[in-house]
Amino acid sequence: MTSSNHLICERRSYSKEYTAHEHDFGQFLFPLQGSLDIETKWQEINLNSDYCFYLPPKCHHNYRSKDRNEFLILDIPTQYLPEDTGSTYIQVDQQWTAIRYLLLEEATNPNSTASLTNLAMYVTSKLKSSVAPSIDYIHQHFKQPISVETLAKIEHYHPVYYSTWFKKLTGKSPTTYIAELRLKEARQLLLSTSWSISRISEEIGFGNASSFTRWFVHWEGISPQTYRNLNNR
Repeated sequence: MTSSNHLICERRSYSKEYTAHEHDFGQFLFPLQGSLDIETKWQEINLNSDYCFYLPPKCHHNYRSKDRNEFLILDIPTQYLPEDTGSTYIQVDQQWTAIRYLLLEEATNPNSTASLTNLAMYVTSKLKSSVAPSIDYIHQHFKQPISVETLAKIEHYHPVYYSTWFKKLTGKSPTTYIAELRLKEARQLLLSTSWSISRISEEIGFGNASSFTRWFVHWEGISPQTYRNLNNR
């Protein structure tokens, strides 16, 4: 196990041979050139510049890079880290692009410890609030059929582990999480529109009104029409 009690921000390159280890600090990896194959107990990832990756402390992993590569690495001691945060695969949007740029600036100025500390604390706060790619996918596609296998693939998790990870993150199973989003949309349409039950059922992804009604009764305890009548008085 490798260890560090200090914040470290630097560029690194990796060999073509698999290396296996774990460390007692958290680590962010930002690809700058090439890609990195990472394997943990439950994930297999080919990390490229569209994403960054967070490895928590004591997470055993194998890694290698098969091409010319360079990575921006931020090693963060445990005192700066949020609790109970697992390995996290993050799409590099505008905010994370800005964070990467600032970290690159810090990597060229290793004596600027105060600003690196502030930046590391900001990065870890972003880690706590970042939306997992599979959850973002759910919010974009909850009106369509979504399998656990599809969601697990987005996170590069094995399906058998994904549901456990998801419940730890959200407090709910994927099925319940998706159902609650659909139910919220159904309630809103029942109360804010004069659409027929058939049209609402189609809008949230059901093939027919009877399937929607059975599903709504299962989750809400009453039929869609009864819900509308009771709440539109």
